[in-house]
Amino acid sequence: MEMNIALLPGDGIGPEVVDQAVKVVKAIGEKFGHQITFETALTGAAAIEAVGVPYPDETHEVCLRSDAVLFGAIGDPKYDNDPSAKVRPEQGLLLMRKKLGLFCNVRPTFTFPSLVDKSPLKRERIEGTDLVFLRELTGGIYFGEPRGRSEQGDRAFDTCVYNVYEIERLARMGFEFAQKRRKLLTCVDKANVLATSRLWRETVQRLAPEYPDVKVEYEFVDAVAMRLIQWPKAYDVLITENLFGDILTDEASVISGSMGLMPSASLGSDTKLFEPIHGSYPQAAGKDIANPLATVLSAAMMFEYAFDLQEEADAISAAVNRSLEEGIVTEDLAGDGGKAYKTSEVGDWLVKQIMS
Repeated sequence: MEMNIALLPGDGIGPEVVDQAVKVVKAIGEKFGHQITFETALTGAAAIEAVGVPYPDETHEVCLRSDAVLFGAIGDPKYDNDPSAKVRPEQGLLLMRKKLGLFCNVRPTFTFPSLVDKSPLKRERIEGTDLVFLRELTGGIYFGEPRGRSEQGDRAFDTCVYNVYEIERLARMGFEFAQKRRKLLTCVDKANVLATSRLWRETVQRLAPEYPDVKVEYEFVDAVAMRLIQWPKAYDVLITENLFGDILTDEASVISGSMGLMPSASLGSDTKLFEPIHGSYPQAAGKDIANPLATVLSAAMMFEYAFDLQEEADAISAAVNRSLEEGIVTEDLAGDGGKAYKTSEVGDWLVKQIMS
């Protein structure tokens, strides 16, 4: 198979971890006989420094002509520490999602047998956790208008807006995911308070009869925030709006023991983008110490969701699991007395495993 992959390394540790994923993707291509080409483009703070905007038109064109996008991270302290900055790296991420139509963020949460005791939660609560969030990405309070501040600067406002079609397309994807898993779908909202949440609940209730094999539960977001920690194995597929999903998926990442382990996909009608859930971690940039496994696992999701190549995806996941079992990990997972490998060394080891 021929594959054209856009690479958006971004900021901070993004280029380093994307480099390791590229090594792994090339190894998969060699092993399974695929022809893979890469095209790199700027985004985030790197793009602002180069051309003044966080998501240039040239980058958008690269993404449009690719079969999949592999993305690193966005963010830079220079902008985080300047509240008055008019242009920010994160604006590039929101614009990219909007322009590419990436309306569904797929965030799996699962445990690794060799790392289950590294989680801050008790083994009996999390062992065997296997859930997935589908977060709506292009609506809600992050995009709602109007927004702004009063002329006096002492009042600010944001608007949360959802249309039925935005909810319906995400909900249908949630039902389809549930049909392929344990047939349990949880709609997460705040319907006792918010009008947009009531629209979410009404829309899902209307669609539910079309999927009679799926059990649907409705829970308020604050209840889910508690139950995720108390008993995450109670969940299978969860669907929710943009802001709630942003918060809950980061909370869920703690279950695995490290944000450096969790991959994600952002899906649209045409373009599909794959990225680790962690940020740009600028303190580690250029030091060859960042954990690349989430980005590598995002590449595994790419083979599964963008190219329907499950064997290739499984080969990557198996190599990652072996690296964890054998302690071929970066400093965040090495622990006291354990050997910490460099980012690039972990990538090289994974390639050898795949090719062996």
